[in-house]
Amino acid sequence: MKSKTDWASLKSGAAKVKTSAEHPESDVRHIVRGMVRKGLKPMPAKASISLRVDQDVLEWFKTQGAGYQTRINTVLRAFRDASV
Repeated sequence: MKSKTDWASLKSGAAKVKTSAEHPESDVRHIVRGMVRKGLKPMPAKASISLRVDQDVLEWFKTQGAGYQTRINTVLRAFRDASV
């Protein structure tokens, strides 16, 4: 069977490579969303709230990098678990 790939075009860089915007199913986030969580407990539902915190506390969490809201949730959960 002969390959239908245009190798010369690929080597020269002239071939148009489709991006994840053109093929969203090739995006890693799309693939991860489709994975089955076998053997894991269902994730509890999240609630969207408005929470007032001191500016310096919020800035500290933000300086820790992306995912600061998840870290705030983790700290609150640890406090709850320690209070039981």
